[in-house]
Amino acid sequence: MTPLSVLDLSNVTTQTPPSQALQRSVELAQAVERFGYKRYWLAEHHSMASIASSAPDIMIGRIAAATSTIRVGSGGVMLTNHAPLVIAERFKTLEALFPGRIDLGLGRAPGTDQATSYALRRRLDERPGDDFLERLQELMLWESGDFPENHPFRKIQVMPSDAPLPPLWLLGSSDYSAHLSGRIGAGYAFASHFSDHDAVEPMLAYRTAFEPVGDLSEPYSIIAVAAVVAESDEEADRLAKTYDLNWLRRARNMRLPLSSPQEAAAHPWTEQERAYVAQRRGRLFAGSAQSVTARLKDFAYATKADEIMVTSSIFDFDARVRSYELLMDSWKTA
Repeated sequence: MTPLSVLDLSNVTTQTPPSQALQRSVELAQAVERFGYKRYWLAEHHSMASIASSAPDIMIGRIAAATSTIRVGSGGVMLTNHAPLVIAERFKTLEALFPGRIDLGLGRAPGTDQATSYALRRRLDERPGDDFLERLQELMLWESGDFPENHPFRKIQVMPSDAPLPPLWLLGSSDYSAHLSGRIGAGYAFASHFSDHDAVEPMLAYRTAFEPVGDLSEPYSIIAVAAVVAESDEEADRLAKTYDLNWLRRARNMRLPLSSPQEAAAHPWTEQERAYVAQRRGRLFAGSAQSVTARLKDFAYATKADEIMVTSSIFDFDARVRSYELLMDSWKTA
């Protein structure tokens, strides 16, 4: 059976303030661990009113302490926002505290708008252009210790020195990270829940590019999907209206907490708006457990995914938990 996992954004809604959203993440992690999900990843986003998850390393520690078996990781840490040494220290600390349960997923984008990205990096040594590859190489050198003989970093000891860096994953929404993760022998996770690219091409490109130069002996890929599962297709469609209004607002650069299905249904939709969200619905797996399971199995087969990671921005928390439960129950028996 292809494993199922969870990507959590710590959703902020009109009824769930950010601090409560973070507490809900702990509760959700405990629930999906009971249901049998393999891993629980936390996102990094900044200055987004609908997402409270801005410090995944802190949340990883909190959730790992509140659970016992599920793997916990970042989906992902946005490497362009951080000094590689800081990431190495924090994730080696997490690995020392929760050995064998931590994942380090790295993203290339800043996870925010341009002004916030500047604020995050303005005290760092900025370089023009995309410096993700340079930062990734430095992070890997902190683990291997293979800085050149006369390099000033060679004498620095990353503590805790006896804890390894957790397994490395590269996240992507195009084929750039697919090729790169394959070349360095890392795991690969494709964000099909928001990417405009067809998932099949980068997922297969990763497998073709993979070289066993890291800890992995063979390629391992995760496909991330957005899903809304309910007792019926009709109820799932109703819950998914939260997505509809959020997509529309994001397209207009309106950063607001998630709205209820009732508020979304009451929006005065134009034909153009309905067409836009109908197109977006094509990437959302919404329906009964049986219908979503069937679609996911076909998607996993087409992309050759080794694992499926589900994110669910359902307004009502109990309905969100139930969505994950229904999906796993159906998945186990399909």
